[in-house]
Amino acid sequence: MAQRVVVIGGGILGLAVAWELTRRGAEAVVLEKEDHWAAHQTGHNSNVVHAGLYYKPGSAKARMSVAGNGSIVDFARENGVGVEVCGKLVVATDESELPALHVLAERAVANGVPAKLISRAQALDYEPEVSCVQALRVESTGIIDFPGVCTALVGLLTEKGAELRLGTPALGIRPGRGGGVEIATGHEVLKADALVNCAGLQSDRIAELAGLTPRARIVPFRGEYYELKPERRHLVRGLIYPVPDPTLPFLGVHLTRMLDGSVHAGPNAVLALRREGYRWRDISPADLADVARFPGAWRLARKYAYPTGLEEVLRSLSTSRFAASLARLVPAVGPDDIERHGSGVRAQALYPDGSLVQDFLIETAPNQVHVLNAPSPAATCALEIAKHVVNEVRA
Repeated sequence: MAQRVVVIGGGILGLAVAWELTRRGAEAVVLEKEDHWAAHQTGHNSNVVHAGLYYKPGSAKARMSVAGNGSIVDFARENGVGVEVCGKLVVATDESELPALHVLAERAVANGVPAKLISRAQALDYEPEVSCVQALRVESTGIIDFPGVCTALVGLLTEKGAELRLGTPALGIRPGRGGGVEIATGHEVLKADALVNCAGLQSDRIAELAGLTPRARIVPFRGEYYELKPERRHLVRGLIYPVPDPTLPFLGVHLTRMLDGSVHAGPNAVLALRREGYRWRDISPADLADVARFPGAWRLARKYAYPTGLEEVLRSLSTSRFAASLARLVPAVGPDDIERHGSGVRAQALYPDGSLVQDFLIETAPNQVHVLNAPSPAATCALEIAKHVVNEVRA
């Protein structure tokens, strides 16, 4: 008899896990609390296929990014999903950033990422409007339609007879009588041999619902995007990234030409006032109380609130400040060249000591697998993470 596995979460990772389960002969049931697939992180990200450049050599992020860069592109091409491997530039805008750029070049070699250091003149061949003293050209970075990947996965799962349930939250989880696990949805109690938690922004809460005490907690960070106005899109041909500050947790705002020709700019990073809060006015007292009760959030705040956190908030509130950060990369970009274009929320896991969980974090319990930290580049790595998760389910 086939193993029956319930997957909680209908983003790209939950659907990829369900597809991998189905490919291996299991019966997959996917529960998504919203009324459509890819409702949160998957549907609000930058649609970049990452190369694996930034991550510690040997880490799961590094290994799975390099493998996932190939597998997600192949999947898209095989299933008619929009994708383009266009490469990107990481640019040092002044001499002080060169050491960090060279460290990135060394990490690319260690991780097996096709990349090379190029001169300012060579960078201008790729991006005539860019400002830099030197750049790292990363060939395998691409752009993709991640919601389209989810649509393709849903189609494949439907063809194989998987149970796909929208508008179905998991409200209770307990060990099954006689083995397995039981999940209460409000309408019924589902019985399964195993449970996989891919709930993203709610993953730590689902783990607690299942009786675990997660090692890390989710603290949501909202990333806001602008886009270049149509008449200014010519300023950017592909993807332009800054050299990340190694003392800061995020990559910094960057410019990305999308599949439809639009150019997105961002994201910044500010604390979201609700787990799924995409605007300043999206406020949840319960979610804020969760953050306030978590010592890791206060320790992180003491480290980054000033001046970094303050600058992120000011940039969120000021188009001029946002444009100024873009002008470091492309000087021709001014406040009148950009307009707001929505936001996403990153499910960032923190340890109680205030440190960010840097790698993917997966915890297991009898008949349960919980994915507790899978922000970017998880969409790129989705098919690879799915293989690892299903191995854990079947262990």
